Amino acid sequence: MSEKTSQKPKPAPSAEPGPTPGRKPGRKPSPSAPRAAGLPTSPAAPVLTAAHARRLRSLWRSAGWPCHDVVEAELLVAGALERRQDAAGRETLRLTDAGLALIVGAVQRNRAARDRHETLVARVALEMQRAGRVVWRGLSLRAPPLEEGAGWPVAMPDVFSIRHTTVEEYVEPVVHEIKVRRADLLSDLRHEAKREAYRALSSQCWYVIEAGIGEPDEIPPAYGVMVSRGCALEVARPAPRRAMRLPFPVWMALARASAEPPLDDGELQPGLQAPSDD
Repeated sequence: MSEKTSQKPKPAPSAEPGPTPGRKPGRKPSPSAPRAAGLPTSPAAPVLTAAHARRLRSLWRSAGWPCHDVVEAELLVAGALERRQDAAGRETLRLTDAGLALIVGAVQRNRAARDRHETLVARVALEMQRAGRVVWRGLSLRAPPLEEGAGWPVAMPDVFSIRHTTVEEYVEPVVHEIKVRRADLLSDLRHEAKREAYRALSSQCWYVIEAGIGEPDEIPPAYGVMVSRGCALEVARPAPRRAMRLPFPVWMALARASAEPPLDDGELQPGLQAPSDD
């Protein structure tokens, strides 16, 4: 009698593929994962700043050669720039209509801020003249050194005035620094050396700020604060007064500069009108 040999059936091959070379077993790739982990597939619209406006103006005046930095990448995403290629395959950048609109908008905002600034400077200068002072605008003065052995820093006060007197000790120079934008105010608050140069030139130093751009308490107590509200200048905090004598180089700079012309009768007193010819 022949004996039948029993054979066990072979297991069916698994439908699941084996591990991919170079990949750790047990980890399956996710079909929905982005190619670069942590990067969004559709970036949000970037916030454009003054640096972007400067780059747009630079590209508008140039041949458009790219810098390939973050600023250009954000301008491209925002639609302010577009890439072009010439016949040789060289890439340049060109402003779109949206980019031109950004340039014009930035220029108009800056122009409006300058107009407000100059208007407030003129008003403060007028008030100093009405107080009987000799007034200069837009001076560039060398302030005395802040530390022994240091150089003479350059200060450019918006309004500089002295008393109309023949006694040097009674001159009492006063500096008024005008701010109509919060960014400009914060810049001065960050640069102590700039503020101290104003104080080194004056017996009183004032900050005149447009209402809404800051609070008087933000400005150090060594400076007085005026707030411009409409047609009024309100004293929020008086400026500390100290005795000082102007250095000779400052006198020479004042002699070379042109003071504001004398006021006529209609400007000496608010509301006083010149007589009519009728």
